[in-house]
Amino acid sequence: MSEHIRIVLVNTTHPGNIGGVARAMKNMGLKDLCLVSPKLFPHPDADARASGATDLLESASVVETIDEAIADCELVFGTSARERHIPWPLVDPRELAAIAAPLKGKAKVAILFGREDRGLTNEELQRCHHHVHIPAVESFSSLNIAAAVQVITYELRMAELAQQPLNKPQWGTNWDIELAEQRELELMFEHLEQTLVKIEFLDPDNPRQLMPRLRRLLQRAVPDKVEVNVLRGILKAVERRIEMPVSKGDKDDV
Repeated sequence: MSEHIRIVLVNTTHPGNIGGVARAMKNMGLKDLCLVSPKLFPHPDADARASGATDLLESASVVETIDEAIADCELVFGTSARERHIPWPLVDPRELAAIAAPLKGKAKVAILFGREDRGLTNEELQRCHHHVHIPAVESFSSLNIAAAVQVITYELRMAELAQQPLNKPQWGTNWDIELAEQRELELMFEHLEQTLVKIEFLDPDNPRQLMPRLRRLLQRAVPDKVEVNVLRGILKAVERRIEMPVSKGDKDDV
């Protein structure tokens, strides 16, 4: 049972899809289901499609925002069916499983699935460390959300059954510090943005793609708690320095 894997459904429109996802999860031994502002839930259609997995529907958490859904997670994947303006670390379901399965007992992993008609927004995908893409044929690449969950949870199940998962990341084995939680990363990014504005490196009226690229850079490293604290300590030191009054001697030197 992969207790460390959380399936997050964002703004699901059709309650039957929620039931289908619950069934797919239970088939593969997952039970942590989180619903972000679903259109209709609970609903008889969800119960009917769950077909024996109504216990997952009863235990599912329902929240208003993605930030609530992933706040206690150390690693976040976002499903994406299309290329984005800024490339992000991209994995297929098997690669996702090779990364996530060995983290059992070490880190909480969230996998985000977007709306049936348009998936996750760019802003939501920027909350993720990696994007995951199911390589369906180009001529008919749209998957039902329950089918997409089934594909990914199957790969997670197979990786769990395998004794030696592929591409085991070093921070998933004998890392000395716990990985930073998503809430800690968000506070760090807020702090970073504020500091960059203060030192006039970031123009809030013309930010371009600076913060998304910095997010990509730092999330690619999957920082631990100490590393996040070090980075925030540096930012505080910068803020203290720029807030120090300029002495008369310094003015004369200039």
